[in-house]
Amino acid sequence: MAIDERFIEMATRRTLLGALVAGLVAPRLAFAQPARVASVVVLFAGESEHDEPAAQSFFDEMRRLGWVEGTNVTYERLEGRGEREYVEGLARSAAGRTPDLIYATTTSTALAVVKQTASIPVVFTSAADPVAAGLVASLARPGGNATGAFQSLPDATQVRFELIREIYPDLKRFGLLLDRRSPDSSQQETTHQLAARRVGLDLMTMKFTNFEAVAKIFANLRRAGIVAVGLTSSYTLIARRREIVDTALRNRLALIGHRSEWAAVGALMTYGADVAEALRRSARIADRILKGVKPAAIPVERATKTELVVNQRTAKTLGVTVPSSVLRRADRLIE
Repeated sequence: MAIDERFIEMATRRTLLGALVAGLVAPRLAFAQPARVASVVVLFAGESEHDEPAAQSFFDEMRRLGWVEGTNVTYERLEGRGEREYVEGLARSAAGRTPDLIYATTTSTALAVVKQTASIPVVFTSAADPVAAGLVASLARPGGNATGAFQSLPDATQVRFELIREIYPDLKRFGLLLDRRSPDSSQQETTHQLAARRVGLDLMTMKFTNFEAVAKIFANLRRAGIVAVGLTSSYTLIARRREIVDTALRNRLALIGHRSEWAAVGALMTYGADVAEALRRSARIADRILKGVKPAAIPVERATKTELVVNQRTAKTLGVTVPSSVLRRADRLIE
């Protein structure tokens, strides 16, 4: 049977075209790589089992933004164990892992990291003013490899003192626990002195350098007739908050904090920026950096929501009656 030459020519063309396409596609399939998994090192001030639940809003927001642990992002958690002397080694260890991003949960850990590396992006959630602490050049223009969110509200200290006067209407003297080694220690002292003066309180400021001094300070405050003590921003204090609260309660001292983690472990009351909001803001900044934006181009964000938390269980333990005027304004009551 005669074969049509035009059919042979068309078949030959199809074969050649198929071979050409296969030759182009096959190498791409052979060398195709899965999407790269982003690596994030998370630095906790204390033990991760205690600090991670407090930072859960960061991880929840990252997941909402599409960063699923074990799928397209890995988190390596490093803990500071509550020892300030350990921070430098913690930062060195984080930088040595050369991750895509380092998330620092405190000002001190963030400062330690930027001293170790100027290239790895650092995102922080800070209770201190990051400019006063020397972490960034300005809020609008961080100027380096670090940016994030902070929880310092301009009137929060004044409001805390007003709330204290409502709970203790006859209070004349109020204790303040201040960490000399906090990056913004001087600013904190000035802010609290001015706020105390406005509400007519005599402020008894007790400064410490090492955690071991806190127990003695609490005993001295109690002997001096102090019944309530304010807590300032401090790596040492927040990292060892459970021990701080236990020691204060043994001395019958009511602690007043600036972030809700304190009320969660037994402080009488906390008032300040909503920590969960600051954590979510930090996560959104981390998302932008992991997608290619430079930290220096991302302004530092300030949490704008406030949160008042009252621990009624602690009030009962101390025999303190929290007035209804305070309870009605509380965002959360711990029974």
